Amino acid sequence: MAALRTCEQPSLSNLEMSIHVTNVEKDYQIQGIADDEFDYSQRAQWLRAAVLGANDGLVSVASLMMGVGAVKDDIKAMILAGFAGLVAGACSMAIGEFVSVYTQRDIEVAQMKRERRMRESGDEETERQREREREREKLPNPGQAAIASALAFSVGAVVPLLAAAFIRQHKVRLAVVVVVASLALAVFGAAGAVIGRTPAVRSSVRVLIGGWMAMAITFGLTKLIGSTGL
Repeated sequence: MAALRTCEQPSLSNLEMSIHVTNVEKDYQIQGIADDEFDYSQRAQWLRAAVLGANDGLVSVASLMMGVGAVKDDIKAMILAGFAGLVAGACSMAIGEFVSVYTQRDIEVAQMKRERRMRESGDEETERQREREREREKLPNPGQAAIASALAFSVGAVVPLLAAAFIRQHKVRLAVVVVVASLALAVFGAAGAVIGRTPAVRSSVRVLIGGWMAMAITFGLTKLIGSTGL
């Protein structure tokens, strides 16, 4: 009997160690899945913001060029207006994004400080301090957000500029701008749908209709104002 108990004790010990190792492995797997989901969520937000910024640049500059083209046949005026729109829009997007993200960061830092004052000191506070430091590392960077927003806007804005840069005939140039902008809008709409896991066709149609409306309204109103001599 004593020998049997002696044989059983290592077996039970090995079983407990196996269960402990299995639980630890499961914890690491769950943590890894959570980290992957967090990383995917963060990447999806950045990618979606980039697509939306490029779409804004495309629609803004294409509409501006269509408005100038409604009253001016000169390619130089059209290109200069588009370039000015690119620079102004990129600066505006960068400044707006910087201010917005910096405000968000200040709010989150202030919330961390309030939570720190409310908690007690000790080992638990030390662990929470480490957790806050990890959270602070995950805070958005205003500079990165501003640069990314400006670059995204510029990428979209340069599309109609390149489309119109080498076409001398006025009507053909306007048509090419509309066609190229429409194709790019469809691509941006599909990309945003893929990132957001929504129907690609429906998203592309919405983006196309919005871009067409912006270009048509800008062209029509500028043509009206130019024809009346205001």
